[in-house]
Amino acid sequence: MSGGQNSTRGILLTFIGGISFGFSGTCGQYLLRLKGADPLWLTSVRMLFAGIILMAIAIIKERNTIHNILNDKKDRIGILLFGIAGLMPCQFTYIAAISKSNAGTATVLQYLGPVLIMVFVCMRAKKRPSINELAAIILALFGTFLLATHGNTHSLAISKAALFWGLTSAFSYAFYSIQPEKLIKKYGSLSVTACGMFVGGVVLFFASRAWRYPLDIEVSTVAALVAIILVGTVSAFTLYLQGVKDIGPSKASLIACVEPVSATFFSALWLKNSFAHTDIIGICAIILCVILLSLKKDTKTNEKAQPQTLL
Repeated sequence: MSGGQNSTRGILLTFIGGISFGFSGTCGQYLLRLKGADPLWLTSVRMLFAGIILMAIAIIKERNTIHNILNDKKDRIGILLFGIAGLMPCQFTYIAAISKSNAGTATVLQYLGPVLIMVFVCMRAKKRPSINELAAIILALFGTFLLATHGNTHSLAISKAALFWGLTSAFSYAFYSIQPEKLIKKYGSLSVTACGMFVGGVVLFFASRAWRYPLDIEVSTVAALVAIILVGTVSAFTLYLQGVKDIGPSKASLIACVEPVSATFFSALWLKNSFAHTDIIGICAIILCVILLSLKKDTKTNEKAQPQTLL
């Protein structure tokens, strides 16, 4: 396939992957709000089954890589840390934020993660933020302020719990993106994420005793759950990875900004969530903030050196 065809395919796959990620958030809101699913149960089931499927894919495509990870004691510990301290809280806090607000708001608040990553990188390198980075920080703070207060400094427009879980989700996103950096450089995103998702899913499923949570099993419930696991996790991640290989992480991360837009769109269209004009301005500000940070990435960076943070 020619370079032009690769580029077109990469743009399309990344775009579909971002939309799929956003759609899965809305499916999560449907299960949480309308079907009474517990956030801990939903997180454990999503991680476990997505982890099993991703592990199967990784074993088929990268059997030697999985073997090397399992045979290296230090890397095994790194995977355990990634799955339990990285992926698990990142997944749970995002779903908890959805349960207290909606898919659009939760996804946008989680997108503050790249700002936190940028601040951490600047502190680690002992350098001042650039003009673009300072602008991104201002946009992030402005967007969060509008989402949280609608411009009224005397009251919150969302609940304290929603704001807490949304911001905690952003911090979890940042940690989960930074922690496995060396593992991803060494082994690539697919095998590392598959192992981490599987480990985190198994631990959380049994630690939470997920099988004891009551849930009304209906066709719509199963369909939404399957959509979260297959469409919003496995397929979306696979499409995004292929997009990264075709067009590079910088362009892919820019196109993936469609995720909070799609989450907002689906939650408004399907679940009839209403968004004030201040919400839309805040959402646009945070998305623009992420775009500014993405523009600074080295387009020559290869996939193995670039943590994949969208899940």
